[in-house]
Amino acid sequence: MDRIKHIVPTDKEAGKRAALKWNSIAKPLHSLGMLEDDIIKLAEIFGSENFSLDKRCAVVMCADNGVVCEGVTQTDSSVTAIVAKAMAEGTSNINLMAKSCGADVFTVDVGIKGKVSADGLISRKIADGTENIVKGPAMSRSQAEKALQVGMDIAGELKQKGYKLIVTGEMGIGNTTTSSAAASVLLRLSPEEVTGRGAGLDDEGLLRKINAIKKSIEINKPDPCDAVDIISKVGGYDIGGMAGLFLGGAVYHIPIVIDGFISAVSAALAAMICPLAKEYMLCSHVSREPAGIKMLRYLGFEPPINAGLCLGEGTGGVLLLPMLDASMAVYDSSHSFDNLSIEKYKEL
Repeated sequence: MDRIKHIVPTDKEAGKRAALKWNSIAKPLHSLGMLEDDIIKLAEIFGSENFSLDKRCAVVMCADNGVVCEGVTQTDSSVTAIVAKAMAEGTSNINLMAKSCGADVFTVDVGIKGKVSADGLISRKIADGTENIVKGPAMSRSQAEKALQVGMDIAGELKQKGYKLIVTGEMGIGNTTTSSAAASVLLRLSPEEVTGRGAGLDDEGLLRKINAIKKSIEINKPDPCDAVDIISKVGGYDIGGMAGLFLGGAVYHIPIVIDGFISAVSAALAAMICPLAKEYMLCSHVSREPAGIKMLRYLGFEPPINAGLCLGEGTGGVLLLPMLDASMAVYDSSHSFDNLSIEKYKEL
């Protein structure tokens, strides 16, 4: 956690140079909207207006949640291990989508229940899932800090391997319950206002989920001003691991892409620990979960993609990559006012 002390603001001068470069390209000013803003932000992160996104990946944090025993999900915890194995072996949804977007996938066991044997699975297991948050804290404060460290470590390792951008992803049955509990605390809204049906709950199941979240907050009393306390009291190892990725991005100057609702909760927790971490985040899409847009606006982001997605795994996050690639094709082109002898547009 000492590494957080070394986080510094991004390079705003590089961003200004990137903005000037955009304004030299033969098109109406700011006509690529949020995508221009993203390229400028990337320049600030990299400290140069000239950069490449040629090597990128998704990191999927996988963990189980004890609250599943409260009947808050349609499937049981065994699905976490099955899907994590498929992701590690390259056959899950995120693998197929990431491949089409030119990204690698790294699958991390940060807290899956039981042993998962799969080639490619990165084992950083802290425990066999969390405790039931309806009965007490999800984990100890020390375990929450370990989850954050896992994420930061992985960000550093990927930086050493030459990765330029990381998309956050998660897999863990029950994690829309834990993330909704964290969102309720962060946003200071009732569980009813932030809780959705997750992977598919009927009305009775949704009511059980809301009541479980209410009980977890009443019993554990997470401190709304202490991110580590929130993770340890009502969170999950996947949430802690992703929050660590966001912090690691700020430490190692790697842009980290927010995926959906659970990822946005993790981003908000990271920003609570270090507000400067937001300068290293990119927003991809808005989740269909009720608090999806609320969490993004809490962070100060507007999503460039609104497609009703709620699959998780980083699948929405990787869809930002072809949009960035297309923007970079224009940004790096010689299609400039000077080369075409066209009068430049002026700010009015």
